[in-house]
Amino acid sequence: MASRVLKVGTTGDYRPFTSVDKTTGEYSGLDVDLARSLGATLGAKVDFVPTTWANLAHDLGGAFDIAMGGISVTLDRQKTGFFSAPYLREGKAAIARCADQAKYQTMADIDRPKVRVVTNPGGTNERFDRARLHAADIIVYPDNLTIFDRLAEGDAGVMITDASETRFEQKLHPNVLCAIHPDKPFDFGEKAFWMVPDPALKAFVDQWLHLTMEDGEFDALYGKWFR
Repeated sequence: MASRVLKVGTTGDYRPFTSVDKTTGEYSGLDVDLARSLGATLGAKVDFVPTTWANLAHDLGGAFDIAMGGISVTLDRQKTGFFSAPYLREGKAAIARCADQAKYQTMADIDRPKVRVVTNPGGTNERFDRARLHAADIIVYPDNLTIFDRLAEGDAGVMITDASETRFEQKLHPNVLCAIHPDKPFDFGEKAFWMVPDPALKAFVDQWLHLTMEDGEFDALYGKWFR
């Protein structure tokens, strides 16, 4: 409040929650819009601070005050920071080329020798794959903004990621990539905002989020990016 600056850490590589234009440096996405709404409510300028999934925990509290951008709630993250109330319920689901989707209906279908499962490094997708897949080949691809293009071009057979992302990427690659049972994900997950362990900040963020969900602002922003 004293500085009138809200430092928001975001990876910029997780559409439709956060994306950065590498030419202009401008951020866009659902969580970017929500960050601007939060900043306006606080009367603070929003500074978007670039981070990575691997460095998210290290940067929290040092480089920025709050992480936004499709952050999954985990108990490991809870150990070092506070989560806001969740704003989205989902879980991990598969996405593959539409011509191949019948091959990957279940985890057993995916976890077979010679199945190439692509993942981005350092986040919950990679952790899920390494915990649940024992026979499939896990291929780590470093650029989350182009990873679905690699999938579409056949560099891998399938990807497991958040159900919301599978729906979004299906829209971006119509008749090429198909989300597989995003309404029945492999596990339970929630999205929330992850912040420094400051009770006053958490209380404010929770109240702001509650009001945006009740007055229609959240639904309008969600519709802008997901519908």
